[in-house]
Amino acid sequence: MKFDEKSRVLLIVLISSFIPPFMSSSVNVALPAISACFELDAISLNWVAASYILSTAIFLLPSGRFADVYGRLGIFTAGMAIAALSSLSAGLAQSFFCLIAARIAQGIGSAFIFSTGVAMLSEAYKPEVRGKMLGITVATVYIGLTAGPFLGGFLTQTLGWRSIFISTVPLSIIGFAPALAMLKKNSHTKPTGSMDIAGAIIYACALFMFIYGFSLLPGKGYLLILLGIMAFAGFIFRENSQKSPLVDLKLFTKNRVFAFSNLAALINYSATFSSAFLISLYLQYIKGMSPEDAGMMLVASPVVMAIIAPFSGRLSDKINARILASAGMAILALGLMMLVFLSADTHPYYVVFSLVIMGTGFGIFSSPNTNAIMGSVDKKDYGVASGMLATMRMTGQALSMAVVMVVFSVVIGRVEIAPENYAHFIKSIHFCFMLNTILCILGVFASLARNKNLSLP
Repeated sequence: MKFDEKSRVLLIVLISSFIPPFMSSSVNVALPAISACFELDAISLNWVAASYILSTAIFLLPSGRFADVYGRLGIFTAGMAIAALSSLSAGLAQSFFCLIAARIAQGIGSAFIFSTGVAMLSEAYKPEVRGKMLGITVATVYIGLTAGPFLGGFLTQTLGWRSIFISTVPLSIIGFAPALAMLKKNSHTKPTGSMDIAGAIIYACALFMFIYGFSLLPGKGYLLILLGIMAFAGFIFRENSQKSPLVDLKLFTKNRVFAFSNLAALINYSATFSSAFLISLYLQYIKGMSPEDAGMMLVASPVVMAIIAPFSGRLSDKINARILASAGMAILALGLMMLVFLSADTHPYYVVFSLVIMGTGFGIFSSPNTNAIMGSVDKKDYGVASGMLATMRMTGQALSMAVVMVVFSVVIGRVEIAPENYAHFIKSIHFCFMLNTILCILGVFASLARNKNLSLP
């Protein structure tokens, strides 16, 4: 088969779709080892994951608009380079501060990748096969999530947690090389608009203050949250008066499918992302499993996702995404509700079964919802739509971890997770999964609220 430019785009998007979820799920398994290395309390430990997520969320939308103006391939290539360098820095970090700085840089690289990859793929393939290609991409994400716990546990146990970060450097270089070659070939691309730099700064500050303030609750975070909301109001006011806004707000006010599909994505990730984090800690601290064994358990959910996502993506080319995505969200809510009842005596098979239910729901939801978003906008808005979808995903993940921080602060406090605190830790898990279940049920209604008259996305 001829390896044309479409195939090259698919290759580099698949590589870039694998690395961040692999890294994220690997780090979840390595958290106890990282905690022991730097002697971290429960709240500080959360920042190993949260710093990356917050950084990614802040830079996603600006990088998506920048890519639409100056060219997606250049931003994507830069993202792959940053991913390689920051992963190496994280693997060599000699202090907690250096590790967090490297994780922030990883977030910036991931933002460049996330805001361009889906847009490049949507532009390369015709609408009638777009759902299939997006399904393959989503499946690759889930393969990364599948490989992460297993390989991350193995690497942590045999070579140490640093090897997780260093292992992704060669893969980033493999994705960077063809992207750079394509960039040189298409270096004649000219800007197609202007970039609202001031709007991007206001947006970044607003999102940082809101999410960081949320993570400080129930203490000092209220003022930051208020300032974040005020900054968002200022951002919306500014965008309505710009000829070349960072994001066209009409996409939300006049495009029902786009608005509610993004809302469904935000709720979905807010309700589910912290699950792997919590279960990884539960299996290693409460059930006494090794990182490798815990990783094997966590594989259950992404394996099911990877199997189902391509089929649901293909199906979304023919069936209304509203039906598919809403059904997936309802199944996710069931899986989360089952995890509310975890205890020190819960059988590991119960955990695996709950994860399988969640994986089924996520696999049914994700591809159709992505196809609905990309299919609801014009080609010129692919970058912003891709960036907005990724922003919803990462903002949801950041909020999910912020909820965990709040619950941990109230129930456990700033202490290391140790046997004398296990009862409080399990209580924290119960609160988190109850909140996540309620949120996911609300997400079903958000998913159902999208345009009922469309036969396709």
